[in-house]
Amino acid sequence: MARESESGLPIEPVYGPEALEGWDPAEKLGEPGAYPYTRGVYPSMYTGRPWTMRQYAGFGTATESNARYRQLIAHGTTGLSVAFDLPTQMGHDSDAAIAHGEVGKVGVAIDSIDDMRVLFDGIPLEKVSTSMTINAPAALLLLLYQLVAEEQGVAADRLTGTIQNDVLKEYIARGTYIFPPKPSLRLIADIFQYCRVEMPRWNTISISGYHMAEAGASPAQEIAFTLADGIEYVRTAVAAGMDVDDFAPRLSFFFVARTTLLEEVAKFRAARRIWARVMREEFGARDPKSLMLRFHTQTAGVQLTAQQPEVNLVRVAVQGLAAVLGGTQSLHTNSFDEAIALPTATSARLALRTQQVLAHETDVTATVDPFAGSYAIEKLTDDVEAAAVELMDRVEDLGGAVEAIEQGFQKNEIERNAYRIAQETDSGERVVVGVNRFRLDEEEPYEPLRVDPAIEARQAERLAALRAERDQPAVDAALTALKKAAQGEDNVLYPMKEALKARATVGEVCNALREVWGAHIPSDAF
Repeated sequence: MARESESGLPIEPVYGPEALEGWDPAEKLGEPGAYPYTRGVYPSMYTGRPWTMRQYAGFGTATESNARYRQLIAHGTTGLSVAFDLPTQMGHDSDAAIAHGEVGKVGVAIDSIDDMRVLFDGIPLEKVSTSMTINAPAALLLLLYQLVAEEQGVAADRLTGTIQNDVLKEYIARGTYIFPPKPSLRLIADIFQYCRVEMPRWNTISISGYHMAEAGASPAQEIAFTLADGIEYVRTAVAAGMDVDDFAPRLSFFFVARTTLLEEVAKFRAARRIWARVMREEFGARDPKSLMLRFHTQTAGVQLTAQQPEVNLVRVAVQGLAAVLGGTQSLHTNSFDEAIALPTATSARLALRTQQVLAHETDVTATVDPFAGSYAIEKLTDDVEAAAVELMDRVEDLGGAVEAIEQGFQKNEIERNAYRIAQETDSGERVVVGVNRFRLDEEEPYEPLRVDPAIEARQAERLAALRAERDQPAVDAALTALKKAAQGEDNVLYPMKEALKARATVGEVCNALREVWGAHIPSDAF
């Protein structure tokens, strides 16, 4: 009897040649590093070098996060990934009334260039690749990073890393938006243009399905809605006058890796194939790098449990293996205690060690695309691709990603799937170890990491000192120039950089843009 995959697709007990009847390997597979990139975006993949081990971290003050980054680097992390607190993500200073109770809780508080200097103190930015999970105010954090690097003597054209900068998925699944969709897309186009000139090695966007998956999206929904957002960003940049091959090579993606290993591998392969076809056929991209779907993966936080948290070590290992077998370019493995609180230093180290075991103690890096030609994997890849393309066509029928978002299509589809998952878990049809089966009568005690609530007061003191010391007329003039650019068609990143350099705060810069562009208010359709 067939089982169903996470996307509701049938999984047969046995697959044979009949599953791939009429299947053309040249069309569906190709060679690794060649169109349609089903087998991976690089010819050698991990046989040349392993993926980037990029651990996501950030909490409390910049000083505390800096200490954690130094620990991770010392333990072998090859790329940093910065988590920002909620006020920073929403463009508010730590002393704003709306920020009360959230400062430093889910990430590090960054209010100004002063905090950014502390965050990367002693970290050689010319040697470390840095990813920043920031969306609506992504331009600000990118410019602060550039300013700090320049203070270290590192030219902007030597910097490598990624800003998430994917605001469309915020309207769908996450909610940390600031501005309405149209000015948000304009800001993203300005970032593309700025980085093409100033920071050519920087990945300007990480188009994210991860948060949709965490909200309940199936694998097919995850890649369909993510790629639909990607198409919208490409259209926006082309409409702004950019040639697709001038910016598309710097696009990147961000996906989840679940414990359902076979479908996850198929999902990654299908996503590469769809994106290569869209970029070549719809946008006429000529540069092979424009066709490559390069992506970061994070293991599925939503699948971690507070019950028997040590079992999460097993889940994360399986999820990480799925990402590697699927051909990820970089990977973050969650810590086993993240369903309870922020990771401790010990659990963060164990999460990194999980990747190191996969890279150095298994043989999955010995050959490129070990699943190629598997009847089961190739059939699942075709099935996930077909389901995703069908959803992408429905988005197009509604007028594209933005129109579909405004009609609540993606959000409703994801919520429907999340409800199905919840029903299956509640009924016991979907087994969750330690939650609805194999439970303990009494959980073992665990002492989580706790963020000091006094951080908020200390950040407020730093802000008060900053405002007293800085050249206020210079800040005011820079913010006025920023608003003028936002009202017109000039690239806003250049005056924004001057404002941040003059020590304008994140909240002040975002408020200046709010005055011009307004703030997004969800409609009833959401």
